[in-house]
Amino acid sequence: MRALRQDVRPTARWEDFLVDVPGEFCCESGDPLPESQLRLRVFGDLRRPVIVVAGGISSGRCLDAWWSDQIGEGAAIDLTRYCAIGFDFSPTEDRRVRLSPLDQARLVVIALDALGVDRLFAWVGASYGAMVGLAFAAEAPERLERLCVISAAHKPAALARGWRGVQRRVVEFAIAQGVAEEGLSLARQLAMITYRSAEEFSARFPGGVGVDGRSDLDRYLVSRGDAYVSAMAPQRWLSLSEAIDRLDVDPARIRAEVTLAACPTDQIAPIETIQELSRRLPNLRALHELPSLYGHDAFLKEPAQVAAIVRSCLEGA
Repeated sequence: MRALRQDVRPTARWEDFLVDVPGEFCCESGDPLPESQLRLRVFGDLRRPVIVVAGGISSGRCLDAWWSDQIGEGAAIDLTRYCAIGFDFSPTEDRRVRLSPLDQARLVVIALDALGVDRLFAWVGASYGAMVGLAFAAEAPERLERLCVISAAHKPAALARGWRGVQRRVVEFAIAQGVAEEGLSLARQLAMITYRSAEEFSARFPGGVGVDGRSDLDRYLVSRGDAYVSAMAPQRWLSLSEAIDRLDVDPARIRAEVTLAACPTDQIAPIETIQELSRRLPNLRALHELPSLYGHDAFLKEPAQVAAIVRSCLEGA
């Protein structure tokens, strides 16, 4: 393990680490991992109760960048009380590998061993990060006290699997044609439609097309897709999209106290699937409804509601 950098800020002190992955590590699929190290960022003092925080496939170890509303002094994950750990999902390079949320969870176990953390106080996850948290809780039940799962369940919803499959085929076709970035932009545009709700789009984009044949909604989606190209590599995106569809967790194996949050307008993680998860957990603490027009993106767009849910998990309120 090697420290890369430390930065002192008014609200957060963090340090980056590289953790070596054992050479014999192999994914559930049998594929070798194409990289030898896991990248972590530790916020605060490891002597405090430790919380792993993870979000969607586009997030990573920089918790203060993608979830700054929830991390910091006085925030729901209060760095004067807790230590927070973020990590970059594998693969980090533009590689395609058949991995799963369980593979990501096993990598986190390796990282915690390297940091000397025997047991987590909590795992706070949203979207893909919550799926990895569920896999971690089932794989290493003795190492986790509390689990907060926002906008995710123990298995992928069928409709969402269908959407992601089409998105992947768009990217695969674009790669074959030598226009990978254009394909990734289109896949992201399709994804944005599924992340949000019909109610939000109806309110924001009432209709009509311009002389170019595009509506305001079209222009919004194109801008989101084109912006994504600089944040995600096509082959890496394929790996992580596939990983979502490999999720398969037995809730009966989870011993941690679990707090769930479901948004009624979420098309990716439907509230019915999360309700099914709630009935199968041995130690459910609460199932919170997260009302929002933002669908699956509610965990990013509803900071006050999310903070209340996270606090209820961490403080047992």
